[in-house]
Amino acid sequence: MLDKDKRILIVGLGLIGGSYALALKEKGYRIGAVTRSPETLRYALEQGMIDEGTTLPSADFVGGYDIVVFALYPHLLLEWLEQYQSLLRPGALLTDVTGVKGSVVYRVQKMLRSDLEFIGAHPMAGRELSGVQYADAGIFRGANYIVTPTAANTEAAIAICEELGRTLGFARISRLSPEKHDEMIGFLSQLTHCIAVSLMTCRDTEHLSAYTGDSFRDLTRIARINGDMWSELFLQNKEELLRQIDLFSGQLGRLRTAIENDDTDTLKEMMRLSTERRAFFDK
Repeated sequence: MLDKDKRILIVGLGLIGGSYALALKEKGYRIGAVTRSPETLRYALEQGMIDEGTTLPSADFVGGYDIVVFALYPHLLLEWLEQYQSLLRPGALLTDVTGVKGSVVYRVQKMLRSDLEFIGAHPMAGRELSGVQYADAGIFRGANYIVTPTAANTEAAIAICEELGRTLGFARISRLSPEKHDEMIGFLSQLTHCIAVSLMTCRDTEHLSAYTGDSFRDLTRIARINGDMWSELFLQNKEELLRQIDLFSGQLGRLRTAIENDDTDTLKEMMRLSTERRAFFDK
């Protein structure tokens, strides 16, 4: 577990930032927050999610923290550091929760002061609803956490970032390069959201809820989506996501051809392989 003397600042109090705050407060850490919304700040203080917070960063406030977690959209993370990194204390460790890394990590490390260190991280957990009022420390328990170090990172910083993941309750901590992360996330997360959105927009489903079973509900659970965030993530990982969409389209086309040609053997083989591979997720 992280040293309890470490003071942790959360920049951005949405679902994930709020959940980080709750999980860390439960473990006894002193938590501060920076958020643009006075209503969000008031809610977080009233609910005991944080010890203190502000809507306007200052050196007196921001400079008091050892670890800073950025729970912001990628472009807002870059803007915040451009404007406010001078307020951070020397030696502070910075990390994030953003769902893309190649377009973020290197730019942050290049622009950062030499006495600060940034290491990317991605909590593989969330909900379909956004906002601090939906924060829940329990969403991290049993989930996966990815750390994306580069050559600019020290082993000590990597270890602290991984320990942060364990403290939050994640079951599995992995290390990937920013590039490998974006490849994996393009398939495991972004493509699946593309499929869900496509299912919900390919025909009018207003009255289908009266007839649907669990299969459609399960496949489209993530179609209730934050358009601002996910459109940015898709475009930030555009080349990799397009490769994954083409990969999926190829297999869907293969399935279509097998159905068109009454090719039972191909259908059964694809279903056998699907069942075999899906079993790994149930272990």
